[in-house]
Amino acid sequence: MASSSRNHNDSDDFDQAFDQYFDERFDQTIENLVVAYSGQQEERRERKKRVYIERNREAGHTRLWNDYFSDTPTYPENLFRRRFRMNKRLFMHIVDRLSNEVHFFRQKKDGLGRLGLSTLQKCTAAIRVLAYGTAADTVDEYLRLGETTTRACVEKFVEGIINLFGEEYLRRPTPADLQRLLDIGEQRGFPGMIGSIDCMHWEWKNCPTAWKGQYSRGSGKPTIVLEAVASYDLWIWHAFFGPPGTLNDINVLDRSPVFDDIINGQAPQVTYSVNGREYHLAYYLTDGIYPKWATFIQSIQIPQGPKAVLFAQRQEAVRKDVERAFGVLQARFAIVKNPALFWDKVKIGNIMRACIILHNMIVENERDGYAQLNILEFQQGEDGGSSHVDLTYSTDMPSNIANMMGVRTRIRDKQMHQRLKADLVEHIWLKSGRDDDNN
Repeated sequence: MASSSRNHNDSDDFDQAFDQYFDERFDQTIENLVVAYSGQQEERRERKKRVYIERNREAGHTRLWNDYFSDTPTYPENLFRRRFRMNKRLFMHIVDRLSNEVHFFRQKKDGLGRLGLSTLQKCTAAIRVLAYGTAADTVDEYLRLGETTTRACVEKFVEGIINLFGEEYLRRPTPADLQRLLDIGEQRGFPGMIGSIDCMHWEWKNCPTAWKGQYSRGSGKPTIVLEAVASYDLWIWHAFFGPPGTLNDINVLDRSPVFDDIINGQAPQVTYSVNGREYHLAYYLTDGIYPKWATFIQSIQIPQGPKAVLFAQRQEAVRKDVERAFGVLQARFAIVKNPALFWDKVKIGNIMRACIILHNMIVENERDGYAQLNILEFQQGEDGGSSHVDLTYSTDMPSNIANMMGVRTRIRDKQMHQRLKADLVEHIWLKSGRDDDNN
């Protein structure tokens, strides 16, 4: 009995000790939790609340509508064209497509049933930033959009432009386009010429420090290169954007897809004659840095004799098409002229592509004002030109590596380049030289 009583007392002592230990630990844990929670509450109180500004966005939409889009707008069509960089019909076409096919640009209601920003406000904010190249908060006072909202509008706007209009307005020339370009090139004295090619640099202000050495040369400021092909009406047919600024035009050309369609056998067959000799590769006019290929025709650096002088004058005059295209693009969309403020190179590339697409849309809409030529004179069949595009040529034929290498060799043929250039010198002299002498 004594042993049983002793065991029972030991068990009670253990239970009491365990309960006491558990209670102490539990109380300590609860106290720690209370202290931690109190600290979090105090920290939350010390945090600044998000600043909310009642911008009265409805009034912003009403003001914008009355100024430009009502039946009796405050500002006439010429001021709309100046501030939106395009006429009202084209802008409303873009707004309509974006509002119907891009969810971001649809006007929505918040939880209280209040209407959000209108499609016109969002699109106007984006086009103003692209056109004037200003900071995102400069449209706040007029359109009633915050800085972050405006930046989102720009990003969604350029993405929408690329997705909705890129296939049509940043495309390779169709056979009909090629025929028109060849006819006009022949009338200007260059049979087989379909445009001019050159490069432009866009300064990247917020280039990451680790990349500055790769993107900086000459001026010491980082830049991104745009290679473009432009025609007589300033339409940009080819745009290759993204190479670092340390590359020159030749290095960019090595990376460019400008001749991929020809090499892959997907380009229409072209035939033209110069000085009585037939050729089958169209060419671009370039400056002196480009290589002497069959698809490039440069000026004569130090012309000797009247024929060479006349050819140099005509080539340099016609080659300015691409320079004019760069100038108009930068003047129309100042964001391309000013240093790029974005950190993300993908977003910078989207802005450049969208600006080129918008530029081509405006050129198509106002082509008569940019051509500086009477296009009616270049209609097919009226002048009996020698340039023709084979519309029956199949571009769906599978190509093998041997054919691709053969075409690549033809493109880089220096002998054909010299022969074509000599024929062009004679052609221009026979066509215009005697007239110049008579004058």
